[in-house]
Amino acid sequence: MSKNSLLSTMILHVTCRNNIYPRSELKRFSVPDKYVPWSVSFEEYEPSTYTAAHIAGQLWADPDLKDESFRPKWNCLDGNVNRVSFNGEYSIDANGYPLNPMGRTGLKGRGLLGRWGPNHAADPIVTRWKRDDEGNVIKHKDTMKNILQMVAIQRRDNNMWAIPGGMVDPGEKVSATLRREFMEEALDSFKDQQMIDDFFAQGTEVYKGYVDDYRNTDNAWMETVAYNFHDDEGNHVGKLKLSAGDDAAKVQWMDVDRNKELHANHLWIIEKVVKLLNAHW
Repeated sequence: MSKNSLLSTMILHVTCRNNIYPRSELKRFSVPDKYVPWSVSFEEYEPSTYTAAHIAGQLWADPDLKDESFRPKWNCLDGNVNRVSFNGEYSIDANGYPLNPMGRTGLKGRGLLGRWGPNHAADPIVTRWKRDDEGNVIKHKDTMKNILQMVAIQRRDNNMWAIPGGMVDPGEKVSATLRREFMEEALDSFKDQQMIDDFFAQGTEVYKGYVDDYRNTDNAWMETVAYNFHDDEGNHVGKLKLSAGDDAAKVQWMDVDRNKELHANHLWIIEKVVKLLNAHW
C-alpha cells in the first residue's frame, strides 16, 4: 500500500491518539489530524516514552532496543518473528526505532505491545444468518436483506465487544492462529475438533493491514489478517452453544449492523464481510 493510500484511510488511526494510554496514567502528546503524517513537520512534537514494566523478560516480547545483543532485522522475516508490515515498508528513525506507518500517536516506546514494529494478529469472523424458531432466515424490515450474526467476545481489558482474535505466535501459520483463537475464546467447552478443523479449512480473507488499536505507539503497532468463516446453512459452528474461554469475559452471537460499537476498527472490518455476503447493514 502506498503512503498516499495510507493517508486516505487515516480514519483508522483515531483510537490510539489524544488520550490516556491504557493501564497507565500517561497522557499521549496531542496530535492534531494534520500533524499525524511523518512527512508533515511538527517541531513541537515531544512525546513521552513508555514500555510497560511487565514486558521486560517475557518470552513473547522483544528486548529493549538499547540492548546491544538485540539486532532486529526490520521489514523482513527475522528468524521466526515476522517484522514485515502488511502496509508496506516502514521507516526507521535516526535512533534505529521503527516508525508507525500510519503516523504519530503521541507516545514513543512499545507500550503494552511485545514487538517493536508490527505486532501480528489474526481475527476469525465467524458468521451465520439469523433465523426464527422454524429455521427460516430473518430479513430486516427496512432493507429486506438477511440479518447477519457474528460470534463476538467481550474483551476483559476494556470490556468492549470484539472479533475473537489473538496474536500469531512466532513461526505459526495464520490458519492455525485463527482456529486456536476461536476455540480458546468462544468454544472453551467444545470437543468436536474434527468439525472445527473442517469448518476452518475454508475461509475468505476480508482484510489484511493496520489496526487502530488503543495500545499502538509511534514504534509499535497492531496489524491483523481477518478471515470470514460463514456457516450458510447454520448446521455447523452456527448451531453450537458458545462458551467463553479464559481470554473473554462473555461470548455471544451478535446481530450485525452499522450501529454497533466494537473494539478498535473491528466494525470497519465487519462491514467488509457484510458487503461480501450482501447482508443487512
